[in-house]
Amino acid sequence: MSRPANPVTLPLADYKPSHFLLAVKDRVATVTLNRPERKNPLTFESYRELTDFFRACAFDDDVKVVVVTGAGGNFSSGGDVFEIIGPLVKMDTKGLTAFTRMTGDLVKAMRACPQPIVAAVEGICAGAGAIVAMASDIRLAATGTKVAFLFNKVGLAGCDMGACAILPRIIGQSRASELLYTGRFMSADEGERWGFFSRIVAPSEVLAQAVALATEIANGPTFANTMTKRMLAMEWAMSVEEAIEAEAVAQALCMTTEDFNRAFEAFAAKSKPVFQGN
Repeated sequence: MSRPANPVTLPLADYKPSHFLLAVKDRVATVTLNRPERKNPLTFESYRELTDFFRACAFDDDVKVVVVTGAGGNFSSGGDVFEIIGPLVKMDTKGLTAFTRMTGDLVKAMRACPQPIVAAVEGICAGAGAIVAMASDIRLAATGTKVAFLFNKVGLAGCDMGACAILPRIIGQSRASELLYTGRFMSADEGERWGFFSRIVAPSEVLAQAVALATEIANGPTFANTMTKRMLAMEWAMSVEEAIEAEAVAQALCMTTEDFNRAFEAFAAKSKPVFQGN
């Protein structure tokens, strides 16, 4: 479980990750899990590199939105059985706790990442792969997609990487409980009906539509979008009264931006505002 010697460098457009593919175009960074022959499983190294990448996003103003997808028709089969689960059965409590905290750090990094994250999900999306989709801000599914939180199937609790905190907030307590207690697959249709997916599209279109949505968001007011993501996360732990006050302060800050002024000037001129992110 040693840390890989491949620190994330800026700008992200020039960074060459070792354990996934990265492309930056039109202010959208596309992360592709790229082990298609194994349905894109995660390893000790890819967990760390993805975590480092999402943390680095906070320091690259040229990236406005992140898209996450998988190569070869699948999103991710989760933790690699032989490269992760095999070694875990030989670890002591200290080593196992270090591992589970490391995997949770990926979700923390995704939630703390100021850029909205759009997941383009196709094929199998299971275990830690389902967690990565869950931790994204918006999820699009290809027809035929199957999502499973498989921890129960390997003798573990469903409370992994924030699943018991985040999943019920997306699909409701009863449905989340069913998936976490049984480990069964949720179909794309169920996922859309339950609110896990925003939409279902043809497999040939899921990445293109995710990138198009990400580009639309990237062309919006960056500071305001970042504030929206932060408030969506923070208000989970607030009362309604506290949330209203926090939003009053957040919105007042957004009103000090040049983008707010640009929007007013464009409205007055009966034109479309061109936001610049400041």
